[in-house]
Amino acid sequence: MTFKTTAVGIAAVLFGSLCIWAGGASAAEKFTDLQHAQWAEDSIQYLSNRGTVAGYGNGRFNPDGAVTRAQAIAFMVRELYPQGLPAAGSGAAYTDVPPSHPFYREIAAAASRGLAGGFPDGTFRPEAPVTRAETAAFLARAYALKAGNQAMPLSDAETSWAAEPIRLMSSNGLIGGYADGTYRPNRSVTRAEFTVFMTRIIRFERETAIQAKDWDKLLSYMTLNEQVGQMLMPDIRMWNGQPTTSVNDGLKAIVHEQAPGGFILFDKNIVDAKQMATLTDGLQAEEAKAGDIPLFLGVDQEGGVIKRIPGGTNLPGQMALGATGDAELAEQAGKLTGEELKALGVQLNFAPDLDVNSNPDNPIIGKRSFGSDPDLVSRLGLAAMKGLKEAGVIAAVKHFPGHGDTTVDSHLGLPVLMHDRDRLDAVELKPFKAAIAGGVDMIMTAHIAFPAVDDTHVASLKDGSSVPIPATMSKKVLTGLLREELGFKGIIISDAFTMNGIAEHFGESQAVERAVNAGVDIILMPQDPAAAQQALVKAIRNGSVPADRIHESVKRILSLKAKYGLFEQRERLSDRLAAVKTVIGSDVHRQVERTIAERAVTLLAGRDGKLADLIRTGDRVVIVAADEEQAQQLESQLAQAGASMRLKTQAVIMKPGASNASALSAIDTADYVVAASYQFRNAASQFSWGDTQAVIDELNKREKRYALLSLGNPYELQYVNHVKSALAVYGKEAPNTAAAVRALLGQLEPRGVLPVAS
Repeated sequence: MTFKTTAVGIAAVLFGSLCIWAGGASAAEKFTDLQHAQWAEDSIQYLSNRGTVAGYGNGRFNPDGAVTRAQAIAFMVRELYPQGLPAAGSGAAYTDVPPSHPFYREIAAAASRGLAGGFPDGTFRPEAPVTRAETAAFLARAYALKAGNQAMPLSDAETSWAAEPIRLMSSNGLIGGYADGTYRPNRSVTRAEFTVFMTRIIRFERETAIQAKDWDKLLSYMTLNEQVGQMLMPDIRMWNGQPTTSVNDGLKAIVHEQAPGGFILFDKNIVDAKQMATLTDGLQAEEAKAGDIPLFLGVDQEGGVIKRIPGGTNLPGQMALGATGDAELAEQAGKLTGEELKALGVQLNFAPDLDVNSNPDNPIIGKRSFGSDPDLVSRLGLAAMKGLKEAGVIAAVKHFPGHGDTTVDSHLGLPVLMHDRDRLDAVELKPFKAAIAGGVDMIMTAHIAFPAVDDTHVASLKDGSSVPIPATMSKKVLTGLLREELGFKGIIISDAFTMNGIAEHFGESQAVERAVNAGVDIILMPQDPAAAQQALVKAIRNGSVPADRIHESVKRILSLKAKYGLFEQRERLSDRLAAVKTVIGSDVHRQVERTIAERAVTLLAGRDGKLADLIRTGDRVVIVAADEEQAQQLESQLAQAGASMRLKTQAVIMKPGASNASALSAIDTADYVVAASYQFRNAASQFSWGDTQAVIDELNKREKRYALLSLGNPYELQYVNHVKSALAVYGKEAPNTAAAVRALLGQLEPRGVLPVAS
């Protein structure tokens, strides 16, 4: 069967005053005269969305009007041959269907394929209303149905010339009779009725394909708009000036009109766990109304600074796991993350991060990485991926071929990694090779250029300069390296298309086309999802993107959705909400959270080489931080953990570049100082380390007991000198700082190992 790669591929003028239909409607019509045909409204809109039926203009569908034999054939042909009419062949010529007839080609094509016949007198009677018997015959022939197991006795069907197709249709539950047990085969069919008949059979055939996992067959029933939609995963944006946290009219329109393959959720879409679970359930319910292919719903839940689970277990982050070096803990972290995401209705996690953070000046990865050792990143990344899979959640590892040694944030610009191929194999590619060998299902691309693999340059739309092609749009990187050389069989998803690494230099239409031709299966967060979809549809129609390239991607997407049970019956919302209460932030999960945080505490400097300076009973402790919220969090945790030690605490803020006389005065009266340091999302070498150095110098001069507490990227000792006592905990989130406080109070021994080169 020919794949459906366009909503409609022929032109026809419908009888009466029907509007002209050529190449399919660019957007589904909205009909205003369906008040008395609400029983058929979903079917009418469904076929309108598919480009199969059209109205009379001005919002009129005329649902009670009769369907002529010619119109019935035209509707069927639109579904069967959306790429364009096949050659008519040697079908019968009808005396009342001259070549000038507006449906001549459709009727001839249908006749030559045995889909519809004429009458003994050599006529086709194109303007005659189609009957219920003819409708059953036409549809049964067109879709080659097999007998089903449903019994529906219809008293007047057996004597009809169409008894066999009526029986075949009814055995599959595709047609029904009247209350008196009749079928009334000679009764004419209205436009509303015909759309219901067609919708039933299309949905039946699609469901049959889904149950059999026959993706080629399902593809043959998907419009080009649907196929391209599966390859787009937009974010959920504002609606009427407000954050979208429920399924509003704007979201409904996107689901029904654009048929996206999924959505990515961000903090702006999340209020609490109950709301999040309700939102994801509502999205899937809306998709079920619009079609039959469930949505991928994804988030970035790396742990630490990148988190989306409201009120959930706040894992200390990937570099904290790197400091533990414990693959079993990494697997537990992945599994509990997956369990909480699944309870919230999320099946896709854009994690773990497999970037090897070998460059302290990396402005975007840093502590999001497990560390600077490719073997450590491979081992822990594979374990985290395994844990997510055990929980039934898809791991999308990132950012291929590697974002760890860049000095430009691809959110803001286009990084270029100049390493040769030997270095790429030894460092950047090593974790991805391990993930592929471990059966990873999805890999996210990086908007980074790798001249050692692809040195192609194009003119930037920003300023006309010559810019290298990033991995996301490079066929040499994605097809040549990732698919063919490394043997990856799963889904390639791009990083966000809203990032400047793409948006600044390439127009979205060009970028989307290039990415798909390069091998990307899913475009994440297109700037204008509707425009991106139309750009791809246009590219396929004009041949600049091969239809086979789309079919490869869509089959991978459908297969992965089936693998993770998305086509199975959804859990009831009430059951999911009950699970949310018991799973999100459960005691078992919190214990893993604490264990990772405590095992990660790393001694950076100690006077005895084993411990940082400890807080003693009765000490006056001053907490120095650049952020008031952070200082108060540490003060509160210190008061709680050291409740029996009669501590006196004071939090002071040192603003970068300010005189900070009051802070220095507080330090002078302190017995112990916690100097909190946080460097993240900027180059370590360009950070304002002078302020930190000034504090350390004052503490050393006054011979104070203290601890420099690294809460971000743990590179302090590369830039701050003469530090006598320091700990790294790899995050300023509550679990990380609580573990730090316990270590400073002598309640736990630092056991972490610095996972980056010092």
